[in-house]
Amino acid sequence: MRSEQDEIQVENVRLRVGGAVPRRRRRSPFHFSLFTFHALLLLPSPAWSQDTPIADNSFLIEEAYNQEAGVVQHISALSRPDGGDAWAYSFTQEWPFQGILHQLSYTVPIQRDAAEGTGLGDLALNYRYQWLGGADAKLHASPRLSVLLPTGSERRGRGSGGFGFQANLPVSVLVRSRLVTHWNAGLTVTPSAKHSMTGAATTTSFNLGASAIWLLRPSFNLMLEAVWLSTESVLGPGLTDRRESLLLNPGVRWAFNFPGGLQIVPGVGYTLGLSREEVDALFLYLSFEHPFRH
Repeated sequence: MRSEQDEIQVENVRLRVGGAVPRRRRRSPFHFSLFTFHALLLLPSPAWSQDTPIADNSFLIEEAYNQEAGVVQHISALSRPDGGDAWAYSFTQEWPFQGILHQLSYTVPIQRDAAEGTGLGDLALNYRYQWLGGADAKLHASPRLSVLLPTGSERRGRGSGGFGFQANLPVSVLVRSRLVTHWNAGLTVTPSAKHSMTGAATTTSFNLGASAIWLLRPSFNLMLEAVWLSTESVLGPGLTDRRESLLLNPGVRWAFNFPGGLQIVPGVGYTLGLSREEVDALFLYLSFEHPFRH
């Protein structure tokens, strides 16, 4: 069974995404996700949204695009594992600071488990720097630093029990006019975490991720994301606990763009847990992006 600290590390690597609560593994037929794809392909898009590509709206992977000056984004994500009534929700708000070069954001996670109830997870405070990229650039890179606050209950499996620090490097590459790839590499360290086995631990996680986005239309995209996470908890002299997670997430997103600059991006995916202790989960996404000043 995954430890509480491992679960919160999966929460971190999913970035803006609420992690699935661990349960006995249940797989649902993959044709469910294929049916969702085909059904959503039939959805119409507003005429005014055809020329506005979607950007910075991935699910499990972080894209390397900072918010433009005067534009704020509100992101909601919900993950519901197969079986039972568990779910995980996160809300992220991203603000530009002194133009596109700097970005500040925060993430608020909420988790639900049948045994432990519903409660707040560990909050994340984030800073991201637009290192590479511009309006017409094919390559973007935006390193991010985050502080993870121990606001969740480690006893109930919703927090790490100590302050954590995270660094992530997202890189976005425009391969062709209709194909964009995103790449992530990151590190999370929690020096004074609490572990269910020994009560105290120093936890280190490494994450790698990649995705391919096919712009079937500028306002309608097909997505395939993959995330790998390795977590090692030092429990004492010569005693370590190591876990790995591998997630594959096919999905689709589409955009509604309105006069005045408001863009609404819904999305849906189906997360496949490829490691032994991961569960499959339905993933829902919703973003509102709009100017707060002109």
